Amino acid sequence: MDVKNRRLLLWSLVALIVAAGLFSTFKEQPVLVDIGVVEVGPLEVSISEEGETQVRDVYELSSPLMGRVLRLEVEAGDEVSAAETVVAKIEPTDPTFLDVRSEKEAKAAVSAAEAVLTLAKAQLNEAESEMEFAFSELERAQRLVDRRLVSERELDQAKKNYKTKAASVKTAQASIKARESELAQAKARLVTPITVQNSGEECKCLSLFAPASGKILRVLHESEGVIEAGDVLVEIGDTSDLEIVVDFLSIDAVQIKPGQQVAIEEWGGEAYLNGVVNKVEPFGYTKVSSLGIEEQRVDVIIDITDAHEQWQSLGHGYQVEARVILWRDENVLKLPITSLFRNNGDWSVFVIEDNRAMLKKVQIGKRNAFEAQVLAGLEKGEQVILHPSNNINPGVLIGEREI
Repeated sequence: MDVKNRRLLLWSLVALIVAAGLFSTFKEQPVLVDIGVVEVGPLEVSISEEGETQVRDVYELSSPLMGRVLRLEVEAGDEVSAAETVVAKIEPTDPTFLDVRSEKEAKAAVSAAEAVLTLAKAQLNEAESEMEFAFSELERAQRLVDRRLVSERELDQAKKNYKTKAASVKTAQASIKARESELAQAKARLVTPITVQNSGEECKCLSLFAPASGKILRVLHESEGVIEAGDVLVEIGDTSDLEIVVDFLSIDAVQIKPGQQVAIEEWGGEAYLNGVVNKVEPFGYTKVSSLGIEEQRVDVIIDITDAHEQWQSLGHGYQVEARVILWRDENVLKLPITSLFRNNGDWSVFVIEDNRAMLKKVQIGKRNAFEAQVLAGLEKGEQVILHPSNNINPGVLIGEREI
């Protein structure tokens, strides 16, 4: 091959390479996207929140009086029977220690009471002597009347005098009893805790029985000690009769109605439990979230409808997650929620036709965090672009991103 032909071949190759480069540079490149499909299937709208289990009826056993409660023998989890199981025993409280002045005053009061008692006994002896003399006078007057040596009037006077002296004896006897009580009261002021411990008397305790059958949920006062009237000792409840309390945001609680189905999840079992909404509390309250934000919350009471055997490991105060089902349909035309966006105030999607993006306006109905119901604008089997970016415009060439 001569030089001329070689140059021609070389420039031909260069021209071919440049043409191929230009073609590759200006060729339209597809935009890689994730693709979803419009399909028919189940769709569920629900709201979830964490809650706690609680015994439906919790009974608090409290002390009816002030006293010293003995150490409780029951423990949390123990079975008790109503009006049969003794839960606690209460004995009278020990007297307080006396200071020096109070002790001397108490001893002086004892001495005074003893002196008054001695005087009362002496008065009784005097009254008994006078009664004996009046009785002998009465007998003498009776004999003289029988002999008609004195008048009936003198006999009546002797009877009256005897009755008066007998009444004085009874008065003296009653006075002795009163003085003995005053002496016992004065001595009681000298009683100290040491005196009580050394007395050897058996304690007369008040036994408190279980108010209901069930289990001990909490022991609030286990050790021996002095308690006030009304102090709660234990909580008792039937753990086979649980309900769930969930505090929902008030904007969510307005959608919840009694009778709605509930899926109870994250409770520790393999499968979720079935439940039903029992009641939505009529009042709300303010609760500060973990982020420090004040939120209005409403308590929703949920009953567990599954048999107790399936959740018998649950107890009082256990954490669960409750999913209240607001709406559900098994055959719904739906699409992924991430394909939707607003365009001029309308819901829209990009569908793929002949590998190109086409803008379509759609009408949606119920939706959750993942899917939305399609009421109009799309048909089953159509492909939609997920997470459409600013690079997606009507007519642009589309390619599916490889996972």
